[in-house]
Amino acid sequence: MEFVTVRDFRTSPAVIWKKLTAEHEMVITNNGKPIALLTPLTDETLEDTISAYRQVRAINAVRKMQEISVSLGNNKMTLEEINSVIKEAREEIRAENESCN
Repeated sequence: MEFVTVRDFRTSPAVIWKKLTAEHEMVITNNGKPIALLTPLTDETLEDTISAYRQVRAINAVRKMQEISVSLGNNKMTLEEINSVIKEAREEIRAENESCN
């Protein structure tokens, strides 16, 4: 996979577009850190590509939530503790809804 700096992308876009066809994807970097991914699209592949990208983002979001949950020790909760937290949250929501009415 080819890495391209923001500066190169700004100063030589035609070269980048030509390389993209051969490379299939390129990573744009800023100060040596990846900031964007370029990938060629067509009318036929647009929807599938966007769908696949969104699926990966969702998987990564779930993974991050799981990591945070484990770091907070939530993975050690008993079923009774989980049910208690759910019950409290539902009661809070009911109380908020009743105060709005």
